[in-house]
Amino acid sequence: MGTDNATYKLTTEILNAMNNKLLVGGIFCDLEKAFNCVNHDILLSKSKSYGISDKDLALYESYLTNRHCRTVIYNDSEKSNKVSDWAKVRHGVPQGSVLGPLLFLLHINDLPKIINKTSAPIIFADDTSILFAHSDPIDFNKNIHIVFTTLNKWLRANHLSLNFNKTNYVHFTTKRNMTVNLKIGLNNNFITSSSYIKFLGVTMDNILSWNNHIDLLVKKLSTACYILRNAKTYMSAPSLKMIYYAFFHSAILGKLITQFCNF
Repeated sequence: MGTDNATYKLTTEILNAMNNKLLVGGIFCDLEKAFNCVNHDILLSKSKSYGISDKDLALYESYLTNRHCRTVIYNDSEKSNKVSDWAKVRHGVPQGSVLGPLLFLLHINDLPKIINKTSAPIIFADDTSILFAHSDPIDFNKNIHIVFTTLNKWLRANHLSLNFNKTNYVHFTTKRNMTVNLKIGLNNNFITSSSYIKFLGVTMDNILSWNNHIDLLVKKLSTACYILRNAKTYMSAPSLKMIYYAFFHSAILGKLITQFCNF
């Protein structure tokens, strides 16, 4: 699933709930150092249960284990590098790699199965979002608290944790003046209720007006236009074209067309 597909699924679920006159809200989770906290033994055990075995499993085990890292800091006054000792990497999947996101998805692949009876989880790498929809306010609140407790139990069992300060709840509605007093938390740690959220680079507000997203996009495109306007005197057409694709074209395709096509 690409980012555009994940965004389309999220907005479609919200709009369908609104059209059916249901209460709808979402918990947008932030996992603390998600890629760095993946337990190798748990990941390899899950990979085996998914049918990965023999040489394939041995290849993944070889890829994850016996890795080492160290820190290099350049000392400007001495014009030399300060290097730490090598340390063995005991947890995590390599970031910036092709296999990293795939291995993380294998690690959390069983999460939707335990919470999808009363919610609609949408997972893209370490971006985990959970939507809730119900006609009855009491059952709506009950489902949210049950799923949130279940989620945290699963995270602890898999050596992951939720960043409560960066995890948000958004209640979606067609009424601008509607407020929802909902406290979601665990062990006196509560997540923040917000009127908007940034989901895979798209800023969504609680009435799906897209105003915040458009304002941010306009600022970014204005900056790109300024760069192009000032660079055209000094740079060749091929170089200007590279700047256009890097700052303007990518923003248009990634943040505008694919996100509003579902309307």
